[in-house]
Amino acid sequence: MPASVITPPGPTLHDGVREACDRIIQLLLLNLQKLVYNRAGPALGDSPPRPVPFLDALRSHVRELCVETLRLERKRFLWQHQLLGLLAVYSAPHCASDALFYLLALARGPEELALATQLYAVLSSCLADLLPATVATCVAQIHAGRLPEPQVAQLFRNLAAVV
Repeated sequence: MPASVITPPGPTLHDGVREACDRIIQLLLLNLQKLVYNRAGPALGDSPPRPVPFLDALRSHVRELCVETLRLERKRFLWQHQLLGLLAVYSAPHCASDALFYLLALARGPEELALATQLYAVLSSCLADLLPATVATCVAQIHAGRLPEPQVAQLFRNLAAVV
């Protein structure tokens, strides 16, 4: 979402407003974190884990969330990165490898690339076989021809940098 949609033209927001919004976002992320990590797999006779409609709706927007996170705008990228991690855990295994693929393919510098390695560090602690799944996703995207040649080259440079 462009910054102009969130911040209207004209005078800047008062710092107190920004701080209040930041606190609200942190509380919402904390609630999402509880919903995601308290979703145990159903045991025999248990009902299935409760869905989280907000995260279900975000599943189809992983690429856009990665693009916005990579913009590194103010504090926004911090909560977007945290949201991306929660979405990846909630929608594992495919969403996790897709998110890492997009971050690796779209990162254009060390600061942006660090977001991919940070996300991997968080996700690898709770998702098995994340690295092979991410490599498989990268290979599948390349073989499907979904990336323009310059982006394939960027993906390879980024993979070489993180290895």
